[in-house]
Order: sequence, then C-alpha cells, then structure tokens
Amino acid sequence: MPTPVPRRSPGPRGEHFAVLDPATGEAFDEAPDQRPEELDTVVGRAHQAWRGWRADPAARTRALLAAADAVEAAGAELAPLLTREQGKPLAESSAEVARTAARLRYFAGLAPVPRPIDDGRPVRSEVRWRSLGPVAAIVPWNFPLQLAAAKFAPALAAGNTVVLKPSPFTPLATRLLGSVLAGALPEGVLTIVTGLEPLGARLVSHPGIRHVSFTGSIPTGRAVAAGAAPSLARITLELGGNDAAILLEDVDVERIADRLFWAAFRNCGQVCMAVKRVYAPARLRDQVVEALAQRARAAVVGPGLDPGTQLGPLNNAPQLARVESYTARALADGARAAAGGHRLDRPGHFFAPTVLADVPPDSPVVTQEQFGPVLPVLAYRSVDEAVAAANDTGFGLGGSVWGTDLDRAEAVADRLECGTAWINHHAELSLAQPFAGIKESGVGVAGGPWGLYGNLRPFVVHRPEEG
Repeated sequence: MPTPVPRRSPGPRGEHFAVLDPATGEAFDEAPDQRPEELDTVVGRAHQAWRGWRADPAARTRALLAAADAVEAAGAELAPLLTREQGKPLAESSAEVARTAARLRYFAGLAPVPRPIDDGRPVRSEVRWRSLGPVAAIVPWNFPLQLAAAKFAPALAAGNTVVLKPSPFTPLATRLLGSVLAGALPEGVLTIVTGLEPLGARLVSHPGIRHVSFTGSIPTGRAVAAGAAPSLARITLELGGNDAAILLEDVDVERIADRLFWAAFRNCGQVCMAVKRVYAPARLRDQVVEALAQRARAAVVGPGLDPGTQLGPLNNAPQLARVESYTARALADGARAAAGGHRLDRPGHFFAPTVLADVPPDSPVVTQEQFGPVLPVLAYRSVDEAVAAANDTGFGLGGSVWGTDLDRAEAVADRLECGTAWINHHAELSLAQPFAGIKESGVGVAGGPWGLYGNLRPFVVHRPEEG
C-alpha cells in the first residue's frame, strides 16, 4: 500500500518529501520541504519587491504578457509533469496550461479605474486604488496551475507580490511554472514555496502577509481564516461545493446526457463546481440513471499519459479512501450501483466511474462533497421538492437546471441558493465573470474585474475646487 500522505526525508540537498504518481501509487520524484522559519526571508523579499512592482503599471502589463507567452511556450514540459503528479489525462493538463496563460493575459489587460465622487460639496473627491502588499496563495491539488494563476494573476496585475504554496501532492508542475515565470517577472514578485505542515499555517499567519487567498476544504478554510485573523489580513476563501443539477419534466435526456455526465466526471469528479447530485423527475429517473450509467461503463479509465484515457485516477490515497467509504456506505444503506461502485483492481488510485440510484437522501454521498467519480441520482415528485432538496445544504457554490423550456428553466435556476447557476450546462466559467460561493462555500470573489479589485484597497483624495 503506498504512503497515504507525503512524508519528509533528509537527503544531501536538505529535507525533501516524496511525490507520488497516482496512476501507480509509487514515488517518482521529490520536492523541497521548506521550513517555516524560511518564510521570514521569503516574505521579506516579497515586501521589498513590492516597492518597485507597484510603482509601474505599464511595466506590470508588459511582464504579465511576457509571462503568458512563456507559459504557452513551456506547455510541452508543463502538461506531462502535471499529468504525472495529478493524474488527469494529458489533454486536460494541456488545457489547464492554456488556461493559465489565458488568465495571465486577461489580467494584464485590466487596470483599476479612478472614480470621481460628486456629493454636492465644493470639494473634488476621487477614489483611487492601491495594492495591498505581499499576498499568500494556497492552492489545492485538483487544478494546481489553473488555480494558482487564478490567484496570482489578479494579485500581480493589481501591483501586489505573491508567495504561492501548492499542495504537497502536486508541487512539481507549480515549481516548474515558477521557473518558467522567473524569466518574465522581477525577482521576488512571485515566489513558490513547497513543504509539509506547518508551512502553510505559518504562511497565512505571517504578519507580513496582507491578503490570503485559499482554495480547499471547509475545515481548513476555517483554520486559514483563524490564522489570518491576528494580523487582520484580508481573506478570500473558495471552499468547495455540492452542486445539484435539476432535470425538468421536459428535458431531452439523450440530448443532454453527455454534457451532464462530463459535468460530473471531468477530472475524475475532482472539480469543486462539478455536478455532485442529480435530481430527476420520478418518471424519468430510470432513463436518466441508465443514460449516465451507459456512459460511465464506456468511459476509458487509465493513466493520464495514455492517449486513449478519458478518466484518470484519483489524485491521492486519502481521497480514494473517502470516495470508497462514501460509496460503500450508500450501498450498505440500500443504494444500487447502476455502474461501478468499487475500486479498480490495479495499481494506483483508480475507482470505477459510478452512478448510484435509490440513494437515501441523507447518505453522505448526497449531503457531502464526495469529490470523485461517483454520482447519485435522486427522484423528485415536484419542482418545489427538487429546489428545496438542492438548497438543503451548507454548500452554495453552483447549480444547474436542465430542460427544453429555457424561460421556465431560468425561473427555476433563479431559486437556487448558490453563486452561479447554469442552464443546460454546468461548471463553465468565463475569465471575465465573478466566481464566488455563498454559505460555507466561500468568502470573497474571484474572477473578472472583481478579482482585480479584491486585491486592491480604495484610497480617497479630497481637494477644494479652488485654492
């Protein structure tokens, strides 16, 4: 059985920890295990670099555009390494690299706009914008590069500097990304640190950090907020979701089945805003289950570097155990596996794509974020019942409604308690739109101009109209 979590080991280059290939469960490389004491130096350099970086918006734009070009040029190196440590198919890794470059290019084109205030007084007032200082970015293992860019691109565009810590499950592609960007960005503007805890906890609580941007679980998000509180650093938290898809009576099941399936199973279900629950009209439930199960049985599961692979492994052993536990609990409570329902008998962290029917509504696979290739389908009798069930959760990231009558579908979507609602698709985001959850799914806003202004503070200048 592979080591379930990274562990540090001393060596001639200092302490390191092993990085596992999720397709084999075996270590294939290692990453530096930096000590928390090193953060004083790292954050100090970020603060020093901030003085020059914030002063020249035109130079920032040029640097970010050069950074985007560098990422695109390094795609042939970045994508295979990302697949090796994360597990996703190579085509998805290549798309993630492309999205990373696109995000840099998008934010390079944004700049804060001063805003005059007219309140009737003989004073000319204007709201201007100033950067915050060093930003801590903590990134999970499901989209290491894309989520890193979602944090550092707007922060850098706003004139901040960034200290970025990737997950210890996926540090290597991020370290390579840092090397690629080093040719485009001034020293100290973006620093990658890798290591096991308490490195992350020390980073978010460091008194020199002025903004903490974190993506991960709700319990860890609470710990991050508590760690940042003593220094009163700003926080942005994206804490996952349990997105529901509601299928209406007029839905064309065969027409939407492919989109619905991949909205749930892309990246082996390891997507915060993936469909994680499906609510289908009672008379269509069996048809929906079978349509999804057919696709689950046909999906090609294998190592991400194999050209024919559609679904790779789960990223790590703890996540595989979580998915297996939730599925076993549902089956023990009376659920039926229309497809899958079990770990695959091969090396690595593989779990069969699973579609569950007859799931008790209080089963953890319904009420919690399973974050894997398992999808429960539940029947409903009325739309009101479906909406109530979709909203009966502490999560509030996204949701979707599927049907032929778009006006009716939109009216139902408007009743969902979440940050983003889609109609006849799911989990598709533009770089220009805000991304935020409600309830326990997050604090703050990422994406678009909102992401830029979230990395700035207002500065107001008053002057009389006449001397």
